[in-house]
Amino acid sequence: MPETPTVTKLNVRRAAGYIGAYVDGVDLKADLDDATIEQLRQALYTHKVLFFRDQHLDHAAHVAFGERFGPLAVRAREQDTEELIPFPQILTISPQLDRKLVGADYEAVFRSKWVTSISGWHVDASQVVNPPAIAFLRADEIPPFGGDTHWTNLVAAYQGLSEPIRKMIDGLQAEHTFWPAQQLDPSNPVEKKAIDMIGNKRMAVHPVVRVHPETGEKALFVNPSRTARIMGMNPVESRKLLDLLFEELTRPQYTVRFTWEPGSVAVWDNRCTAHLAAADIDHIEGAVRIMHRTSTVGDIPVGPDGFTSYAVAGEPLIEPSADNGAPADSSPRETR
Repeated sequence: MPETPTVTKLNVRRAAGYIGAYVDGVDLKADLDDATIEQLRQALYTHKVLFFRDQHLDHAAHVAFGERFGPLAVRAREQDTEELIPFPQILTISPQLDRKLVGADYEAVFRSKWVTSISGWHVDASQVVNPPAIAFLRADEIPPFGGDTHWTNLVAAYQGLSEPIRKMIDGLQAEHTFWPAQQLDPSNPVEKKAIDMIGNKRMAVHPVVRVHPETGEKALFVNPSRTARIMGMNPVESRKLLDLLFEELTRPQYTVRFTWEPGSVAVWDNRCTAHLAAADIDHIEGAVRIMHRTSTVGDIPVGPDGFTSYAVAGEPLIEPSADNGAPADSSPRETR
């Protein structure tokens, strides 16, 4: 007889004032029943990011859990390690891998080129016409200290703006690219390699405010790492407005900080949050941080005025298939 799906009563505890919740009493490796998945989905819509401890998923269980929330996308860049070949949905995030791929001093170069101190805040793949909807990140190896991740609530950030600003931005659009927040120098070999890797980069125009397709909430949909400019404005106007919005969405009261442990899992709604890696272990010799991520294929954002996002360059996120098991894009890492 087939196994009976596991019915679970969740214990959901708020982690911060505006965003985040810890979830206990569930084994993500189990064959969870539909009612439990729906509980998790509704908790995610309420709290924007959910944190789980002591899950210790392997790649197969990670993929199986994520697929309960929708089709998973092909990972963002090539990682043809033997263990990942059967799992084109999984992206491994590790400074050690990045150094092998780009160069030994990649981390230092990458961060030294940030335009501002908040340039690391990002929405995953917002340069794509259909950014991921829900992301699932698990911790494999974690240093004894450091390596935390922050999230911010983009619905709360929108609501925190004055009514005249909200009315203005409800009808605006913005261009998103991969690295507008870094000024890379092609004469530097490490930076040149990174530039070459994103030569066929994706680019999209999104509403500055998107309407969440499930909750109807309005959320800011700009971020310091990916948003290049406001369409229809001159550069000075665009820069000043973006700076105002970036300052609002990175206000500490809208954020939560999560300290990882081996076996931890974070699930977030990429349509209404941005996140930031603490970036506090790059200088520590021997610090190892290995994470694995999957993401569901996202919908195309729609603004309050009905504007629908469109691609300027590159392809949308897609599901793996027999023909596209290899990643469609080889962009360097997004930090977590």
